[in-house]
Amino acid sequence: MSTNSSRAKTPTSTWVAGVLVLLGLVGALVTYKASGSLATIAKAQAAHTLKPRAEAVASTELPALARPFVRTFNYLAIVWPALVFGVLIGAAVRALIPSAWVGKLFGASRVRSQLVGGLAGAPLMLCSCCVAPVFAAIHERTKQAGPTGALLLASPSLNPAALALTFLLFTPQLATARLVMAALLVFGVSALAARYVEEGAGEPTPCPLELSARPGAAGFLASFGHEAWQLAKTTLPMIVGGVLLSALLVSVVPLERLGEPPFRVASIFLVALVSVPLALPTFAEIPLALGLLAAGAPAGAAVALLVAGPAINLPSLLTISRMTTPRYAVALAAGTFLVAVAGGLLV
Repeated sequence: MSTNSSRAKTPTSTWVAGVLVLLGLVGALVTYKASGSLATIAKAQAAHTLKPRAEAVASTELPALARPFVRTFNYLAIVWPALVFGVLIGAAVRALIPSAWVGKLFGASRVRSQLVGGLAGAPLMLCSCCVAPVFAAIHERTKQAGPTGALLLASPSLNPAALALTFLLFTPQLATARLVMAALLVFGVSALAARYVEEGAGEPTPCPLELSARPGAAGFLASFGHEAWQLAKTTLPMIVGGVLLSALLVSVVPLERLGEPPFRVASIFLVALVSVPLALPTFAEIPLALGLLAAGAPAGAAVALLVAGPAINLPSLLTISRMTTPRYAVALAAGTFLVAVAGGLLV
């Protein structure tokens, strides 16, 4: 049976149910993230600072070889609910939403598609790791690197709660620099990186993925479960492996030491360089940046961390490389580094 004929027999009610499932997942995610964010903002407002999260398993007293593995566990212990949401939302896009709808939303003019990608990503408030499965699902449907890259960067970079905390705890100049550089990343760097990839690879071909939800409740659930499993198999090994590599990097180059005198002159460049692959859960960049300032680092180093730290990391870069091309992943990483350095130097 052809793809078109199998899709033609899919009842409209199935597509409507798919949209409702997707909206329900997004609504549950936004509610979950917003409730936690409001509590964090209230604590920060009362204390005039934001402390790092307590580790589930203390790592400081452990042998050096064990610390990266324990830090990986601690990271996953924090982000796993959001990561589950990312996989489920991605699976809903793959299994329950018609390809034509996704393509129409993200396949319009370049400017409009970039805006749609960025505006769709920001309310999710997911860290770079957790939004990677959503990026993978939408990119697989559209092959549009620009808007899907904007969505991936916007979720952590234009997180409304993270920006509110930045304006609450830092100077207006520093907070404004973060906001401006984040917008440049989301709407500029993602588009330029996509143009760079298209010049090297030719015109992308969308993947229809018409193995969408089959009629009936059993078929509906089976399709959704199948796509969730496939997406998890594709993305989670890259994410977990990337978190472990990031933890190894932190063990070699502790970020908090970059404010010390030997590193201070080149601190903006060093902080940006380390922050690009660093895996950080939501809001973790804020206490780290406060720690840099307390250690005597220049304000520009804090800006570099606030821009590059949440925007992208090694786990998401590995996922991007697998779902698109290594060329695109490198372009996004390089663009993030340059924007973070530029923001730091401006401040």
